[in-house]
Amino acid sequence: MRARIEQQILFIHQDDVPPYKKSGSVVRNSYFWALRSIAAQAHRSRDWEYDPEVWLALQRMLLSFMESGYLGIHETQLEFAPNQEIPAVLKPVATWE
Repeated sequence: MRARIEQQILFIHQDDVPPYKKSGSVVRNSYFWALRSIAAQAHRSRDWEYDPEVWLALQRMLLSFMESGYLGIHETQLEFAPNQEIPAVLKPVATWE
């Protein structure tokens, strides 16, 4: 998932957040609601925003879904631009593009 940090807010690109599908997979829908539940802003047509206070929870959530094997790495890993520093708390679930 493409990510960036601006003014201490983590943004996940709107095209990379998991979609909710009424008749979709239970795992994918649970992932959608879990990510949405800790987001500061989660609008349909904008990037999702996460405050620093929830980054540890986000890291643990991404690790959990990553380790489950039900979702692909591109769905559970944060991808930052090469010139962006990755905060220590997010390093276990992040990489550079």
